[in-house]
Amino acid sequence: MTDPSTQRPDVVRGETRKLNVLTAKPNNDGVDSAVAAARRVIEALLHAGDRTSAEMGAIASQLTAVADHLVEHAGSVDDRLVDMWAGEGVTRHDPITGPENAIAPPLSLEGREDGSIGGVVTLGLPYQGPPGHVHGGVSSMLLDHVLGVANAWAGDSGMTKVLTLTYHRPTPLFRELEITGRQTQVDGRKIWTTGEITVDGDPCVSAEGLFINAQVARPRHPDTP
Repeated sequence: MTDPSTQRPDVVRGETRKLNVLTAKPNNDGVDSAVAAARRVIEALLHAGDRTSAEMGAIASQLTAVADHLVEHAGSVDDRLVDMWAGEGVTRHDPITGPENAIAPPLSLEGREDGSIGGVVTLGLPYQGPPGHVHGGVSSMLLDHVLGVANAWAGDSGMTKVLTLTYHRPTPLFRELEITGRQTQVDGRKIWTTGEITVDGDPCVSAEGLFINAQVARPRHPDTP
């Protein structure tokens, strides 16, 4: 579930939409390059598996040293949470679109003039469920996020209350997936939204969501007014 306050474009409902990029773009060469490298490591480890000729003990030592170095130079988790949610704009840390998150594919989303949003992504081995296909839970996570961003693009945002998915056919790995979302109805605090994952125009997974117009408070330092 996305925090709607971090995804909302600088427009109001019914006016011409000027800002259509709804996901964070890489803007820190050091961090973004390191995260991209971590994505490669995750994929390469799965590709290598337990029958590789690589010296996995040495690789484990190197990766452990990298992790220890990062932990040594990081602040507290509480401070990091405050930093993640500081200011306005599109978040950089979420597990679907965040350039700072090594488990994010990452998916890039854009708003469309017809009120919908969409983007394309290709998923590899880290997202596998059935042989050669995307895990159903990953599809659910993708669609929950996309529906949340679709709500922000339409102008009424909320938290997921009910998410119903229909799996039409297995979603393939290593193929370009188009993921779309659209807000369909608002009634007071209740928001209804739909979306789907398709390959070459054929639906793989479709979703219907009920959202409630509410937000979780952002983390703050204790001395912040």
